[in-house]
Amino acid sequence: MASPAEDRHPPILLRDDSWLSFNARVLEEAMDPAVPLLERAKFLSIFSGNLDEFFMVRIAGLARHAPDAVARFGGRYYFSPYKLRRKLLRRIRSLVRRQYDCWEHDLKPAMAAHGIRIVRWDELPEECAAEASARFEREYRSVLTPVAVDPNAGSEPPTVPGLALELLIRVRCPGQDGVRSAFMQVPTRPGRFLQFESPGATGETLLLPLEELVEAKAAEFFPGCTVLECAAFRVTRDRDLTPDEDTGDLLSEMQAILRKRGKRTIVRLETSAAMSAPARAFLMKTLGVADDEHITVRGPVDLGSLMELCRIPGHADLLDPPLPPLPSVHCPADRSMFDCIRTDGPFFLHVPYESFDPVVRLLSEAADDPDVIAVKQTLYRVGQDPPVVHALIRAAQAGKQVTVYFEIMARFDEENNIRLSRELADAGAHVVYGVPKIKVHAKMLLIVRREGDEVRRYLHLPTGNYNCSTVKQYTDIGLFTCDDALADDVSALFHAITGLSAPAAWNRIIAAPWNMRERILALIDREAALSTPAHPGGITLKLNALQDPEVIEHLYEAARRGVRIDMVVRGICALNPVSLPPEIASNIRVVSIVDRFLEHSRIYRFANGGSPKYFIGSADLMPRNLSRRVEILVPVESPSLRDELDVILFTSLHDRRKGRRLTGENRYSHTAGALQFESERAQISLYNYYKKRLERPGFPQDAPGTEY
Repeated sequence: MASPAEDRHPPILLRDDSWLSFNARVLEEAMDPAVPLLERAKFLSIFSGNLDEFFMVRIAGLARHAPDAVARFGGRYYFSPYKLRRKLLRRIRSLVRRQYDCWEHDLKPAMAAHGIRIVRWDELPEECAAEASARFEREYRSVLTPVAVDPNAGSEPPTVPGLALELLIRVRCPGQDGVRSAFMQVPTRPGRFLQFESPGATGETLLLPLEELVEAKAAEFFPGCTVLECAAFRVTRDRDLTPDEDTGDLLSEMQAILRKRGKRTIVRLETSAAMSAPARAFLMKTLGVADDEHITVRGPVDLGSLMELCRIPGHADLLDPPLPPLPSVHCPADRSMFDCIRTDGPFFLHVPYESFDPVVRLLSEAADDPDVIAVKQTLYRVGQDPPVVHALIRAAQAGKQVTVYFEIMARFDEENNIRLSRELADAGAHVVYGVPKIKVHAKMLLIVRREGDEVRRYLHLPTGNYNCSTVKQYTDIGLFTCDDALADDVSALFHAITGLSAPAAWNRIIAAPWNMRERILALIDREAALSTPAHPGGITLKLNALQDPEVIEHLYEAARRGVRIDMVVRGICALNPVSLPPEIASNIRVVSIVDRFLEHSRIYRFANGGSPKYFIGSADLMPRNLSRRVEILVPVESPSLRDELDVILFTSLHDRRKGRRLTGENRYSHTAGALQFESERAQISLYNYYKKRLERPGFPQDAPGTEY
């Protein structure tokens, strides 16, 4: 069957094409000379990390299809996974070439001009080489292990871990015919670069990649032999760890899958251009890698480690000026969080502009407050040493009823989530590990507290995770409230999670997979029905991703009816205005912001004939969010909170410094050279908005409004 996805101007774009366009925008930040130098290196690192995940999940998924397979998406659209994979790999190779050109010919020389030099072993001054050798003996020799590789021996080759930096070492030994080979993993933790201060008056910082040191010492692991070659490589393995939907024990199933991840299929091999052709052929044959799975890079294998450069001391001028999280105007330190919410609520906390500390305070107070009866929370990605989990453990140990829905199927966080969920269970918390057929992606915290003769319920309902690390980098909004109707809905949702049953109707929230799809479509269609030439409808969305074909088709129809559709979509955007007549496409505006913080909040605004409806929540407009996950959208009815959302939306839509406009099919405007619009940079403007609100009583009530 012919696929609309293969039309000249398909109405729905494939998510993988759109995602690569997003990662290209990340790469553009690294190539923008107006971005501080070490921040540019950081964006090269982010580009690499994004691409790693893309191979582990998306390319791996496509590779499992037969060449003649046809896949369906959105109910009635079709594509060839084989053709798509080939197309994506071609584009990835082009992007990787641009990435390495940027590093080798732009950033690396510019860093050297600022006194930061990446050096080879033979460029290291004698004093520094002596120090490096001493560190090798003290820290690395006992860690390194060469593992012989002999494909002719009939045994299975040694397992190469995914994303580990490896060396292929080729040696010739006396009395033995031919060349022997070995793999040796480079221990890149806690860091890949060894730092030295250049002797003399130059004051340079010298950075030696650890693989250079290991290569220089490689002969010591093969006494009497001659090292012919030592070259870096890295493999990427399939990381789709989806358990069997019919399993009765999700925790045990996930643990079994994780134990086997080292044997999962290789989907990419990266080799250094310095590797010889015979060595490369040997490696590909040994690992069973096809030509189209192999990428040669002209520079260091894995530029993800460039993130370390941002931590080099003494170069603050090469970094963004700091924007320390601000204290919340609603949560003074001398008042309890319960008092703040009860007296001043509802209110938002907008990270990272504002500090995440009030959330940690709320949980900590709940753990220690004798009047708190119960705590219920959903957890998805929480980080390695989360204060949130420590507070829940303390609450459980204090005898409070603690219920935690811990979604262990959070990709790449499975092991950490299993460990933390067990710690919670050991402390006496009731832990629900998840069910195989659906993920719980909703973010909810419910605290039940006895106050005199009453019981009051306190809520925190954020758009992002309870992760004290990512809240410093991701923009997310969290609602604090003790609204009874919302509390009833959240309580019912906690009860529904395990049984996937729900009340006949929710009071206030919109919840997937129960009613979110139909409610979103109804809200879009209502805008179309209310729209007139004199008073056109309006839909304003801020999302991470827009991919659901049914939603996109309804947005198209709304645009045909004159509805103005404004969207801030950070990443995947499968909507293609080019497929529409120009007069209809002109009603749709899409902006993607890539800046120092990762845009993560979700905001929905529908003009509704002059009585706007607002929602915040956990859900993007993707099939999985609307149909295969537990998600939540929370209505916002407070006038002051609506004004705050309007400021966020308006500022984001009018960012001409970091906001890229969708101008064609998967094509976005460029922001390099847009330094004259620095005053319109949304993230800086929003930081200043919250700073002024903290400093000036009455702000933002006296701030100018926004027009849509």
